[in-house]
Amino acid sequence: MPRLAGSLRLASHAPLHVDTIILSAQAAAVGQDIKVTLLGLASLPLALGLAAGMTAGVIYLVVRRRPSPAERERRRRTEVNAKGRMTTATVLDVRDDQLYFSYAVGGVEYNAAQDISAVRDRMPADPAALVGLATVKYRPANPADSIVVSEEWSGLRGLPAPPGHEDEERSPL
Repeated sequence: MPRLAGSLRLASHAPLHVDTIILSAQAAAVGQDIKVTLLGLASLPLALGLAAGMTAGVIYLVVRRRPSPAERERRRRTEVNAKGRMTTATVLDVRDDQLYFSYAVGGVEYNAAQDISAVRDRMPADPAALVGLATVKYRPANPADSIVVSEEWSGLRGLPAPPGHEDEERSPL
């Protein structure tokens, strides 16, 4: 039977006094501190190398070339064009470099605007000619992410096909 007052019995070992356990734990803690300090001095080159690597990584993250907003928009249009589904849309207005349109997907009506400054050279001189029916491409996972025109495709009616795409079938409706 273990004794509770003043000592402990662990398995088949001799009884240990509580004072001995506390002193042994303090001695082990001091020894552990000494080992940690010695280990720290022994691995100083490793620590310096790790710090230099982390510094280089931070500098890379700060200095690396991030895509501009125009480049991110071009990539988005390209992805929606490549993976998007088509549906009928109505172009409501064209002001400045914004094309305003609406469309419905799954019973939900969406009103959206697209920046057309990057494809302005493909637009007619009279923006009023764009108002009316068109085709929109949208991402099935996020139907609010949509385009009416991109560098490779146009859902606007009456516009010539993009350069290099003259033989492709025009957007159906």
